[in-house]
Amino acid sequence: MYRLLSAVTARAATPGGWAWGRGRRAAHHRAGLPPLGPGWVGGLGLGLGLALGVKLAGGLRGAAPTQSPGAPDPEASPQAEPLPPQEQPFAPWSAQTQMLPPTRRFARAIDSSRDLLHRIKDEVGAPGIVVGVSVDGKEVWSEGLGYADVENRVPCKPETVMRIASISKSLTMVALAKLWEAGKLDLDIPVQHYVPEFPEKEYEGEKVSVTTRLLISHLSGIRHYEKDMKKVKEEKAYKASKMMKGTMESDQEKEFKEKGGKSNEKSDFAKAKIEQDNDAKGRNLKPGKKKNDFEQGELYLKEKFENSIESLRLFKNDPLFFKPGSQFLYSTFGYTLLAAIVERASGYKYLDYMQKIFHDLDMLTTVQEENEPVIYNRARFYVYNKKRRLVNTPYVDNSYKWAGGGFLSTVGDLLKFGNAMLYGYQVGLFKNSHENLLPGYLKPETMVMIWTPVPNTEMSWDKEGKYAMAWGVVEKKQTYGSCRKQRHYASHTGGAVGASSVLLVLPEELDAEAINNKVPPRGIVVSIICNMQSVGLNSTALKIALEFDKDRSDIS
Repeated sequence: MYRLLSAVTARAATPGGWAWGRGRRAAHHRAGLPPLGPGWVGGLGLGLGLALGVKLAGGLRGAAPTQSPGAPDPEASPQAEPLPPQEQPFAPWSAQTQMLPPTRRFARAIDSSRDLLHRIKDEVGAPGIVVGVSVDGKEVWSEGLGYADVENRVPCKPETVMRIASISKSLTMVALAKLWEAGKLDLDIPVQHYVPEFPEKEYEGEKVSVTTRLLISHLSGIRHYEKDMKKVKEEKAYKASKMMKGTMESDQEKEFKEKGGKSNEKSDFAKAKIEQDNDAKGRNLKPGKKKNDFEQGELYLKEKFENSIESLRLFKNDPLFFKPGSQFLYSTFGYTLLAAIVERASGYKYLDYMQKIFHDLDMLTTVQEENEPVIYNRARFYVYNKKRRLVNTPYVDNSYKWAGGGFLSTVGDLLKFGNAMLYGYQVGLFKNSHENLLPGYLKPETMVMIWTPVPNTEMSWDKEGKYAMAWGVVEKKQTYGSCRKQRHYASHTGGAVGASSVLLVLPEELDAEAINNKVPPRGIVVSIICNMQSVGLNSTALKIALEFDKDRSDIS
């Protein structure tokens, strides 16, 4: 009170004091009264002080011990006067404050995933890596680590464009699916119906048929980059032997448990004999050293091919390595033949047809890789030489394998693609409760077909899964209570000269309540691209997806 009165009196006493002071003095003169002396200010302060004191004392004396029903409680916290509508603060737990920005809602998952990516990047010595994550159709995190161009110190960012390698196969599958839905493509007739330039085939003297469906799932028997059939067959036999050995051991353990764990000398001797026989078979079947893909000359082709039909000459006259449908043999060349089928079934050039699809999916930065065009934000690609020094990769022309590994893209475009596939996969479940939902780019029954594992296939980047139709798929599984629970997901990895990639889709495990209250797509999509070859990224993407799924579950 003292400070307030001091401030008031001091301000009033200054020559430039308040206007009301000057106005009061002027009015006094106009009334013909004697002039006010300087002591009037002190008198004014004393009067204000006495008045405030009397008012305060009266208020205290008038305070009653009981309150009327409508009177406020004197011990309650003072309540501020209502603010105008535009100034009214949000309630602490209102709907507005519950919807936090994505970077805050998933802060824990982002920090954990960023740390994981730094570890992977440092472990393999990758120059740069870019990640993107979406939750329920909305991008919640994208970030670049390291350099897109080491020489010019250009950092990676979400807009960085890199080779996506074999994720191109999943893009090509959309073209095939659209043609199949339109009735322009039969998946189960010989490919010669569409591409007579591809010769009819025999296997061990028997005439066999290669179909579009077999090509999609790598069951056609057409070779990959390795041309030596003997080496490929030896490797296949060796893998089959190891798998059979593991199966036999697990069966023996199961039988042992069923018998109550009892053993005797005779059964131990038989078990040892079987192990010796299996080891001997394994030594006999063990293949010679086989070149990996990055040691194959065809991976570094520099020749420009004008169209998919012309590219067929690289492999069309080679023998089939296996009888179609009998064994899985991953083959990028099989997708070169699929590109030719797309051209003949659609009536468009393959790249023109794909650009239409990219336009529909809003994938505006996804293009075929060519050396001549200026492509904004394109990264450079790297490899370590024999002295473990980082060097630029050699020039390659990927025109012979657009469909199987020749596109460039960003993590943002890949997220859009993954969400379009997830929407189509789930929208059929929501139709009864949400009649106004738009159709998916592909029909629900088409997406179910695409994401259904195919017998006799393999998923090299996750042994728990199988290859489906241009996607690897791991099915939901839990063997023991309170133990590991295998989630259902679909993914495809990519490996190219100087590049590695992955696109992973983790659908939400939907129940009746979720269907009634939500709309598709429901789930996590993760895309990672890297400008270094031979970097396995699928397990990293799955860990990141599960981190975001955990935060999402905690929030909802």
